[in-house]
Amino acid sequence: MIRRYDWQKLAQYCAGLFTAAGVSREHADIIAESLVQADLRGIDSHGVVRADIYLKRLEAGMMNADGQMFARTTGTVTLLDGNNNPGAVVGTRALELALEGARRNGSAVVGVKRSNHFGTCAYYLLKAVQRDTIMIIMSNASQTMPPTGGLRPFIGTNPLAVGVPAGRRLPFILDMATSVVARGKIIVAAQKGESIPPGWAIDKYGNPTTDANAALEGSVLPMAGAKGYGISLFIDLLCGVLTGAGFGRYVNNMYENWDEPQNVGHMFIAFDIGKFMPTELFKERVDRYIEEIKAEPRAPGVSEILIPGELEHRKTLERKSRGIALPASVETELQGWGERFGLDLSSALLEESPYSR
Repeated sequence: MIRRYDWQKLAQYCAGLFTAAGVSREHADIIAESLVQADLRGIDSHGVVRADIYLKRLEAGMMNADGQMFARTTGTVTLLDGNNNPGAVVGTRALELALEGARRNGSAVVGVKRSNHFGTCAYYLLKAVQRDTIMIIMSNASQTMPPTGGLRPFIGTNPLAVGVPAGRRLPFILDMATSVVARGKIIVAAQKGESIPPGWAIDKYGNPTTDANAALEGSVLPMAGAKGYGISLFIDLLCGVLTGAGFGRYVNNMYENWDEPQNVGHMFIAFDIGKFMPTELFKERVDRYIEEIKAEPRAPGVSEILIPGELEHRKTLERKSRGIALPASVETELQGWGERFGLDLSSALLEESPYSR
């Protein structure tokens, strides 16, 4: 039997956990929404599975439950000090500042320091495109990838994301890590005793490996070889070095470092479409562009040409209807926190659940 959860009730439950942990209700709702949206979009690695580590870091004093953030704006540039608040809260404030700055000046750049893991970039992109804004988002992360030619992890799978609004069509939502594959897939392969495809990782000696356990002791590889390494590096230079956040080995791992905050850095870049051309005209042009791409001749066996974000949109519709299935280990973690705080996870079950469809 598969237990499935109503996405809105699951968000309410998670928000209740964060509120009980000392986070304001407004900010708890933001964190919970970001986690559940990731699950809805099929990005389970960034979904409510992360609630446990967020709560543990709040409890250990490794994140501020509700600290004051500080912003300094000069012209079109803002530096936001997240004051070690939960990443989704800091990211949401950075988004607001970027949107405000773009409306005022046509474009805006918001650099962020002293933040934490902030979920998926798509969470913020979807809000930006609803405001007729083109948004570019980058973030650094703790060490999981080596520099090209290196033996050990030095840089993170630093994400690069772009959101572009459309009219009749779905918006363009590109949210990608700079690694060949998510490290979580290697973890799953190791748990199942399965090998991994060549090109995913190297062992701790720098040798290519298909052994999942050896890969976990080594490093996941950058996408496109040296090109992915270069992209990850420039993201770290902007998000870490330029903002004053951690960079390279100084972005602390939230699962391993219990002595220091993460000090993650982000970069939000916004463009007000209306400063370039009438917004509706732009959306019409984007629609035409997407329609012409989708009308292109298809390779054998391909039924449809997709744009970034389209699969995730379909997954969202499916999971809003059928519910979100959680791994047993995640259910156990969430229920454990609920028992501590007087909350019952079963209250978030879809009415027809458990069922096996």
